[in-house]
Amino acid sequence: MWMWSICLKWLMVRRIRKLSRGTVFPPNARRYLFVAIGRATRWVFIRVFKSKAAANVRRFLRDLERACPLRIRTILTDNGKEFTDRLFGLRKRGATGNHEFDLLCTDLGIEHRLAPPQHPQTNGKVERFNGRSEEVLQSHHFHSGEELETTLQRDVLLYSQQLPQSALRSKTPLQAMKDWHKLKPELFKKQPDHLPGCAS
Repeated sequence: MWMWSICLKWLMVRRIRKLSRGTVFPPNARRYLFVAIGRATRWVFIRVFKSKAAANVRRFLRDLERACPLRIRTILTDNGKEFTDRLFGLRKRGATGNHEFDLLCTDLGIEHRLAPPQHPQTNGKVERFNGRSEEVLQSHHFHSGEELETTLQRDVLLYSQQLPQSALRSKTPLQAMKDWHKLKPELFKKQPDHLPGCAS
């Protein structure tokens, strides 16, 4: 019930002026969207980084753990090399638990689960939120990575505070989080406030 799904997605910052043929897009234009979403409340936490380096993945998890009012017990990720040392194909190997992400999860008291390979629907809530983010990105032109991040954070505010979810009985994720806090305060480490998980 208190599982968090995490996903990484890379995003290209679109410019207003068109690039001429053969022009290489600036390397600093690529951004990686890190998304975590709670299964029970649909509370969303995002961060945007310039790379998906292991240090950024660890920073994201630490930031999530600090920002989330709930005690995070379990995290479900895909099988990207940012999250696991599990291998597929000819060099098939199970996860060892010694990956940097696994070790950080252990230090934080979080169980790390891996989605089955080739089954993105297991992480469906994050995938749907990423689809929503993609729609926002397609409807905007950005001048910088900072502008992209501001727009995405604004969308998380809207999603968390203004958009009722049918799966939450027409409540917003923030309302659902507050209701859970009233019912089971022992699951929380702090009281949910008005800000969703986009705070720095």
